[in-house]
Amino acid sequence: MSAAPDLYYDPYDFEIDTDPYPVWRRLQDEAPLYYNEKYDFYALSRFADVEEALKDWQRLSSARGSVLEIIRNGVEIPPGSILFEDPPSHDLHRSLLAKLFTPRQINALEPKIRAFCEESLDPLVGSGGFDFIADLGAQMPMKTIGMLLGVPEEDQEEIRDRIDQGLRLADGEMPDQRRKGGALSFAGFEKYIDYRMENPSDDLMTELIQAEFVDMNGKKRRLERAEIVGFVGLLAGAGNETTTRLIGWAGKVLAENPDQRARLAADPSLIPNAIEELLRFEAPSPIQARYVVEDVEYHGQTVPEGSILTLLNGAANRDPRRFEDPDRFDIDRKIDHHLSFGYGIHFCLGASLARLEGRVALEEVLKRWPEWEVDWDQAVQAHTSSVRGWEKLPVRVR
Repeated sequence: MSAAPDLYYDPYDFEIDTDPYPVWRRLQDEAPLYYNEKYDFYALSRFADVEEALKDWQRLSSARGSVLEIIRNGVEIPPGSILFEDPPSHDLHRSLLAKLFTPRQINALEPKIRAFCEESLDPLVGSGGFDFIADLGAQMPMKTIGMLLGVPEEDQEEIRDRIDQGLRLADGEMPDQRRKGGALSFAGFEKYIDYRMENPSDDLMTELIQAEFVDMNGKKRRLERAEIVGFVGLLAGAGNETTTRLIGWAGKVLAENPDQRARLAADPSLIPNAIEELLRFEAPSPIQARYVVEDVEYHGQTVPEGSILTLLNGAANRDPRRFEDPDRFDIDRKIDHHLSFGYGIHFCLGASLARLEGRVALEEVLKRWPEWEVDWDQAVQAHTSSVRGWEKLPVRVR
């Protein structure tokens, strides 16, 4: 199924990334299996296709990475990076982390997360405005994941900024991760791990250091230092970026839907479903990539072994074949499930934490400011190949 000559999708094109939905809708209608010649990758955009592909780890591998440029550039994957693993190593490593992210443990964090929000927002009351990113989205998730991991508060901002810089794109260019290091550069975490080895505490880093398990060779052992670095680096990045984007989208989308915002302010019990609709409507991580280990067929076309297949879960979340009137934001929408947290074996381990952080952040904002408008002259959209959202989203409040 060949695409029309003028149909072009490029995840590195800022103009497309600013509002990808018109292009994504055309992909769904005209080229449900799309091929990009410039960067030599295929793309799926319909909900049913993306959902099935996310489950198909046997033929669509994550072991070379789940970001297009990481796979294309042949970046070496550090040990412990469960997003970039297939079974059985994925299952083994994920099971270690799953013990640290139980519902009981996540729910117990709510008072601390609320305190982080209060600490960020209270000084801004009466100031006439605030920035959803600088004053909240870049603060609370960083403090939460830093607290969980055991990273000193004075170092958290530097780590967050380094991760942000590693993800940032130049317009129209696929980054060379081999030169840049980028999202897989976990340098700097070693010193915290070395310190925790000598000074155990009540945090995830200590739990990982002390965890014992039976590895794939049947040997009972603890994680090696390099594996712990991979775990911690991945958690630090994932725990910061996507929740920051979710909070930014809440500010933007609710400013554009003041009637629904007013209902949330009047009845906070509606907020959990509003968070699900926000996640569907603006996926913080809208594109995943897989390496094709054996020929697969979609829509009568073969994607050959050795190809890269991108899965546009952000497009899938607005597929009219799955959701009625998908481009309408509706806090009452009944959502069976969306694909913003992935699907299958790589379903986001921190989904419950992200939902909790999003809910508490929105509750605390609406408690102080039931109305706001975006200062578009100062707003800046962030452009990366793996997460989508705002770098700056200042708002004026009454």
